[in-house]
Amino acid sequence: MTDAASYDSLTAPLTYRDDLLKDQVVLVSGAGSGIGKAIAIQCGRLGAKVVICGRKVEKLEATAAMLRSIGAEVMVRPATIRDAEDVDRMQAEIWDRFGRLDHLVNNAGGQFPQAAIDYSVKGWNAVIDTNLNGSWYMMQAAAKRWRDAGQAGSIVNIVTVVWRGMPGVAHTCAARAGVIYLSKTLAIEWAPLNIRVNCVAPGAIATEGMDVYSEEAQRDLPSSNLMQRFGQARDVADAVTYLVGPSGAFVTGEVMVVDGGNQVWGDQWTIPRPDYFRQGR
Repeated sequence: MTDAASYDSLTAPLTYRDDLLKDQVVLVSGAGSGIGKAIAIQCGRLGAKVVICGRKVEKLEATAAMLRSIGAEVMVRPATIRDAEDVDRMQAEIWDRFGRLDHLVNNAGGQFPQAAIDYSVKGWNAVIDTNLNGSWYMMQAAAKRWRDAGQAGSIVNIVTVVWRGMPGVAHTCAARAGVIYLSKTLAIEWAPLNIRVNCVAPGAIATEGMDVYSEEAQRDLPSSNLMQRFGQARDVADAVTYLVGPSGAFVTGEVMVVDGGNQVWGDQWTIPRPDYFRQGR
């Protein structure tokens, strides 16, 4: 399922001018693969100093090597976003090194496809803790630093298309819906601090993240949207860039949907579709 060219390219034409984020500091979580990797590489190509974090250091180092090959400054910080104290330490290290942080892109997360009725307590809590609590820890830690430094900041949370439900990943749907409405609330509370908070909601995107889904789901997901295909990680990176760049200066509390029209047409099963829903087909 992985389409490496969609997010590994260092030479594909850029949508934005190549100095758009010059000297700005961007923290991207989950940047060792997939969408997070695409966002980190795009920020580096646009002139940003990029901090990448995640659990698997070997994947982070591979992303860092690509960034360094184009002359981008990059800081690698292995981290588990479920650990609030470690998140705080990471923020301190970023400010010690760069003296600032301009943008936080909360991309890290995880899930496993399974019928909700069969979730274990441990499985449910693991997804909620990473996708909701971890995102909160990252946002709060960044906002405190911005408040104390009197600096503006922006946050973009990578969520998902939750409005019609997500059969097979109910835990993720619950967590990401929480992040969306947390983001809207924080956009209000933190507006006096000059902190913008937005979300990007990808639909079916062609990365190795799809590999956890069944063969049936991978086969059927492209037909779940009006474009009748998978999107590319680059599509999500462009949406993030719009929000962190000058183009997004008057946007806060919003969700930008990048799903090929899935939210208005089609359904998105990540586990085999029950026969109940096949009747009449």
